[in-house]
Amino acid sequence: MSNCMAVRRFFANHCRITTKIPVYTPKQQKILIRAHSTTNFVTSQRILCARASTSTPEKTIMAFPYPEARRDDSVIDDYHGTKIADPYRWLEDPDSNETKEFIDAENRITRPYLDACPVKGNINQRLTELWNYPKYSCPFRRGNRYFFFKNTGLQNQNVLYVQDSLDGEPRVFLDPNTLSEDGTIALSGSRFTEDGNTFAYGLSASGSDWITIHLKDVATGEDYPEVLEKVKFASMSWTKDNKGLFYSRYPDQAGKTDGSETEVNRDQKLCYHRLNTPQADDVIVVEFPEEPLWRIGAEVTDCGKYLIVSPVKDCRDNLLFYADLTKQPELNGKLHLTQIVHKFEADYEYITNEGSVCIFRTNKNAPNYRLIKIDLHNPTENNWETLIPEHPSDVLDWASAVDNDKLVIHYVRDVKSVLQLHDMKSGKLLQTFPLDVGSVVGFSGKKEQSEIFYHFMSFLSPGVIYHVNFTNQPYVPTVFREVKVKGFDASQYEAKQIFYTSKDGTKVPMFIVSKKGLQQDGSNPALIYGYGGFNINIQPSFSVTRLVFMQHFNGVVAIPNIRGGGEYGERWHNAGRLLNKQNVFDDFQAAAEYLIKEKYTRPSLITIQGGSNGGLLVAACINQRPDLYGAAIVQVGVLDMLRFQKFTIGHAWVSDYGSSDNKTQFEYLLRYSPLHNIQTPTRDIQYPATLVLTADHDDRVVPLHSLKFIAALQHAARHTPQEHPLLARVDTKAGHGGGKPTAKIIDEHTDILCFMSQALGLEFIK
Repeated sequence: MSNCMAVRRFFANHCRITTKIPVYTPKQQKILIRAHSTTNFVTSQRILCARASTSTPEKTIMAFPYPEARRDDSVIDDYHGTKIADPYRWLEDPDSNETKEFIDAENRITRPYLDACPVKGNINQRLTELWNYPKYSCPFRRGNRYFFFKNTGLQNQNVLYVQDSLDGEPRVFLDPNTLSEDGTIALSGSRFTEDGNTFAYGLSASGSDWITIHLKDVATGEDYPEVLEKVKFASMSWTKDNKGLFYSRYPDQAGKTDGSETEVNRDQKLCYHRLNTPQADDVIVVEFPEEPLWRIGAEVTDCGKYLIVSPVKDCRDNLLFYADLTKQPELNGKLHLTQIVHKFEADYEYITNEGSVCIFRTNKNAPNYRLIKIDLHNPTENNWETLIPEHPSDVLDWASAVDNDKLVIHYVRDVKSVLQLHDMKSGKLLQTFPLDVGSVVGFSGKKEQSEIFYHFMSFLSPGVIYHVNFTNQPYVPTVFREVKVKGFDASQYEAKQIFYTSKDGTKVPMFIVSKKGLQQDGSNPALIYGYGGFNINIQPSFSVTRLVFMQHFNGVVAIPNIRGGGEYGERWHNAGRLLNKQNVFDDFQAAAEYLIKEKYTRPSLITIQGGSNGGLLVAACINQRPDLYGAAIVQVGVLDMLRFQKFTIGHAWVSDYGSSDNKTQFEYLLRYSPLHNIQTPTRDIQYPATLVLTADHDDRVVPLHSLKFIAALQHAARHTPQEHPLLARVDTKAGHGGGKPTAKIIDEHTDILCFMSQALGLEFIK
């Protein structure tokens, strides 16, 4: 994590449940990382199935004898004088037999419901057919070779290829699919030396955030003997002499560290590893023992002379230090650091440098971000210069130095990508590259190289990779590779952006995607996906699952860009965090109301979906407005807002949520915390059909959130008129979403579509 933005983007990219091939923005290239039942009950249960006597297709109505999760009423916490019961505290222990039995019991009532879907085979077959298309990343040159990621279609993990020239014959360089039979070992972050001769790469197992760093000789393909362990949320940056690697790691801790633990991650240190030596010989070069929760990012500057160090404690704002590596060439102890930024009040991201003058992207005094110059020899703030000022409306999302004296800059304009070329010395705009309505999801290019590649995607385009050669003028992008999906005709669909009004009058953008000419008569099922947090943009992207929903269920897909995200810079983010979090839920509910008002759909046909922070969003909304939705998909959600900061990396989220340790923030959190606001269903107001998904190796948002929530939800629904299912799906050998093998992704998305079909009585149209 060389900067807060990279950390925040790392968290959120893994929070969103995606299936894309790794495509790396400049920031990601610099840091490829940047959450009581017994078996007797199960064996004796009977699931009672019936078909409603209404029109075909029919909803599947089941009476569920939910597991009798033990309630321990003796567990009561005192928050600033307010007593809060936590009867399912025992579910916080992932290793107890009681927790394991509860999980088994939940899966044993969920699995039959999902498997009973009469069109499960059709859904799975269609997902598999459409998923089976080749996926590529941008090529990137390291040394004298080009590399790119490819997935032939259904491979569990993407494969890294190498070729000696851009038109040379590709050959496999690293295939993670050979590392495990079930595809649960994934590549997670990598970095080449400057000469391209050595490759450092991280491997994660079962979806955990923990990785091991391995080092490979590029020419021979052989790994060096050492393996770097205890690594998580780590930056990797080679010295320019290609002899060693800066990386951040955690110390040894008691107990297991395989992704199924819940202990807080603390005391990260920045280390220096010399190639072909054991990890035990690594040198701690930077640490902040007085700040155990800080995470330490580092980046060697383009010239190789300086190390930029950027500690971060939350998911926004970072400090800045630098070390002159020429003054400590042996790297055999702590580096002498000079501090540039002394307060956690803004983001600072290193872009490039000329001599001692560095270019940083920052939101200091610029909520939409700007580029500034800082002279490391005279770094006081009053000497900073603005290179590219803040745009009044567009968000400066990232920048990359290319072709020695140019900058490629990516702006977000009304949630759509704008890609520009600027002069590095003056900041002057040289040209804007043509783009359709959509997103730049990948980029490659380096300061010393005279070419770039960028990857465009939209709701209706699975991907086009463009190439620009700066040795030829004018600088005209050419199509390097275009992805096609068999069985998908984009001309049959339409994607549009509208702006609707939220509860407080704020205009909120929303993308609506559907078949062309779909009747707005209130009869269409709708899927609304939201996130709304951590300054993250939810831009257009291609999704096979959403395509199946539109193609075979006549579904409408809606993506509201609610507050809390970064679509309109830090102002939009601030409007949906801390004591403004209710705005996020209001925006999401207003999106559903808009779709109903405009007769795209009706409440009983609406499914809402979100993962991680989006799981919090969905769970909070079904508590507040259960009448507004027919179904809810809560994926790996942050659901206990009073205790989230006590587990793994949860303490970093205090910047967005606040903390129950603060009285004012506690009172606000208590008002919307999903676990603490569950209502008792009545005959008039019931919960929508709800599927809660988590996994045993999710060490980002630990499973206890989902387990406690489903236990409390089922307890509230017991002995009530609640008819809609309230179920949990707990996966094994899986984590928060990152690195999940294709087979598991297709199975999970099959289950989600089956749940929607069953619960809402949807017809699969062949």
